[in-house]
Amino acid sequence: MSGLYNQEHVDYLKKIKFDKRLKQLEKKLKNKKILLYGAGTFFQDLAQLYDLSKLNIIGISDGSFNNISRGDTLLGYPKWKLNEISKLSPDYILVSTLYFVNIIEELEQSVDKKIKIRPLIKKPLKDLWKEVWR
Repeated sequence: MSGLYNQEHVDYLKKIKFDKRLKQLEKKLKNKKILLYGAGTFFQDLAQLYDLSKLNIIGISDGSFNNISRGDTLLGYPKWKLNEISKLSPDYILVSTLYFVNIIEELEQSVDKKIKIRPLIKKPLKDLWKEVWR
């Protein structure tokens, strides 16, 4: 496992018990259309370490996807530009970054209000405080 992934990501996902979070999401979001937001190394490590196939993921978006072409994919997920999200009508956007507070705030300003925006990971409160006040 080490060498292929960022070991800090691996250790953090274990620390926060992401496997339990994933099972909760699978139950809660069954039959919901999900768009992931955030395509960096944290997401890529997470997606290769955990089986996300029980989530109905319709694609992934990222701020860096401005010059993508139709049909581009990342780890098998179709890539979408930020301005295409509302047309997709996902039920949920799961923010798949390690630091998500500011991203959630920005997404809330730019996508349809009917779309629920949540973090993919669940952080301990002290980690959230560090993120907010860094």
